[in-house]
Amino acid sequence: MASSTTLLAGDLGGTKTLLTLAEFRRGYAVNIREERFASRDFASFDAVLAQFLQGYDKPIGCACFGLAGPTDGQRAKLTYLPWEIDGPLLAKRHRINRVLLVNDFAAAAHGLDGLGGGGLLTLRRGVPRGQAPRVILGAGTGLGVAGLVWCDKHYTVIPGEGGHLGFSPQTAEQRAFAAHLAASRGRVTVEDVVSGPGLSRIHAFLAGREVAAEEIGAAALAGDAAARRTVDFWLAAYGAFAGDLALHWLARGGVFIAGGIAAKLIPGLSPRPFLEAFDGKREHSEIAAAMPISLVTDERLGLLGALVLAQRATPA
Repeated sequence: MASSTTLLAGDLGGTKTLLTLAEFRRGYAVNIREERFASRDFASFDAVLAQFLQGYDKPIGCACFGLAGPTDGQRAKLTYLPWEIDGPLLAKRHRINRVLLVNDFAAAAHGLDGLGGGGLLTLRRGVPRGQAPRVILGAGTGLGVAGLVWCDKHYTVIPGEGGHLGFSPQTAEQRAFAAHLAASRGRVTVEDVVSGPGLSRIHAFLAGREVAAEEIGAAALAGDAAARRTVDFWLAAYGAFAGDLALHWLARGGVFIAGGIAAKLIPGLSPRPFLEAFDGKREHSEIAAAMPISLVTDERLGLLGALVLAQRATPA
């Protein structure tokens, strides 16, 4: 990388968009500005970026944006926003030499090693194995998933759309809920259940009324019995899916739970519904029970990973 290069990174989601601008000088990052935006307040990402860069008139060496949706690296459409992103066009409009578009959980996976000690909360130490596969998943507006496998002395990130796997109910109550969703939605995905909208759907099913996910979480933390029942149901579905992914990857290097909802709920409530469902794997329950599990509490994870990718893509 040149002795001084300006890099731009972003984490684009259905609820929030985080952007940071940093200058790298001899390998050290000097933060220029960082800001959070409510995604739905803007008709396009270009409008967000124009506001963020207002008054900054220097060229930018490389930008990397992690986004909630599939991408070919140059163009993308967010799954839960009407944003269509054209990397080459953004580069031309905003004086950026190169723009990279990546899946948001691929970016998050790249940010794991950059988290400080306060960015992770251990839910279970387990029996960690160095260089073993890892998996990261997180519920927000949607449900993101990525795997990490050791290759050539570092972890290689494998992005995916695991949140769109079919939902596998494990209890009579979950089966009734899945049937309820199937009646109106057809195919039921894990994301239909393990997400912010999923939390609201569960509460409507159990309590008979529509409530925003934020309100349900706040009520559960305040001791409301109906909200707590909803959250326990949601955590059990979340834990079962996380355990399935852990077995699929044999993620003895660690399972990382990201996304703002779990980070707000689990520290104030018992993780027991999550862990019991995670471990409920019949003949493989002992393998699941040995998996290390960490909760990501730093919302900047995806931003950190996007900055790492922007730095790697900049010529030395």
